[in-house]
Amino acid sequence: MDLLTNPIKPYDWGSRTAIAGLTGRTASGPEAEMWFGAHPSGPSRLTRDGTEMTLVETISADPVSELGRPSVERFGERLPYLLKLIAVDRPLSVQVHPTAEQAAEGYARGDRNYSDPWPKPELICALTPFSALAGLRTPEQAAMLVERLGVAALKPVVARLADGDMLGGLRVLLDLPCSRADLVQSIVWAASAVHQPDYELIKRLSRLFPEDPLVLAPLLMRRHELEPGQAMYLGAGVLHCYLSGFGVEIMGSSDNVLRAGLTGKPIDVDELLRITDASAVPLPVEPDDDAYVPPCPEFLLRRITPGDGRTLPGSLPRILLCTDGVVRAGDEVKLRPGDSAYVPASEGPVTISGEGTVFCAEPQIS
Repeated sequence: MDLLTNPIKPYDWGSRTAIAGLTGRTASGPEAEMWFGAHPSGPSRLTRDGTEMTLVETISADPVSELGRPSVERFGERLPYLLKLIAVDRPLSVQVHPTAEQAAEGYARGDRNYSDPWPKPELICALTPFSALAGLRTPEQAAMLVERLGVAALKPVVARLADGDMLGGLRVLLDLPCSRADLVQSIVWAASAVHQPDYELIKRLSRLFPEDPLVLAPLLMRRHELEPGQAMYLGAGVLHCYLSGFGVEIMGSSDNVLRAGLTGKPIDVDELLRITDASAVPLPVEPDDDAYVPPCPEFLLRRITPGDGRTLPGSLPRILLCTDGVVRAGDEVKLRPGDSAYVPASEGPVTISGEGTVFCAEPQIS
């Protein structure tokens, strides 16, 4: 078992207090994500026999011992999941992730949107109240909400939505032949007269993105509010946008993201609309005993409050992350909030004890 040191991603939507507070530090700027895993864009590091190395290097040296033969046979010589702390202080981009087939095909053809040949299913478990837009509304409902604004420039959008074409409505919105700044200003003026949360959110988004017509996203997408301990799974094709909150996120070990707006990063509307499933919605995931088990093989996530002891069987590659109190893993490793450890498949059964909370990431291997 190895203690990990983990990279922090300083994206501009991150928090200056959430990750820093959990880990007992002072942040010098926004901290959006802390990564725990073996993705090449930000691998964790560990020290064995006095030598510091990345988790990628550790696994490459002896994949079967580190991952276990069942995981290697199912996912190849790589850790199939990536665990994160995610701290959302301002909204992320409107985005979607590909299926396994779409990821492999996009990577093979050299499309810049596909940095990995793997899918990116993901699950978020809230540590604080967590807010998101995820999944599209029905076209009829979206048409009614947009029409309520009474903005003349949006009539073509309403018409396409009223015809039952949700993705077509998005396309029309993003292609409207008018000044984006003037359009957003008209939308905000109209939204200010409607005192409901989704219309209030339009105003908040417009302050961050004054020339992006996707400030209209709250009327096109479904709103979700998670309380601490609640989890939501987002599979391929689910359009989504995290709004605020702090949580533990686990996903397939991939960085494939297609964006349409509400971001300064590159967007590709054509490819995003091609892989978005208008009927796909996020799934609430209730814990089964201590495990959140989503409908994907790459991962499951355990939330363990061990008390006198909880023993995990061997043969799987696991990452442990403490978020509260103090817990022990085995006889020697003590984890405090923000501490993490890597447990190779060859470690054998591991007993976790103590007064605290630890999240455990592992692949789904039957």
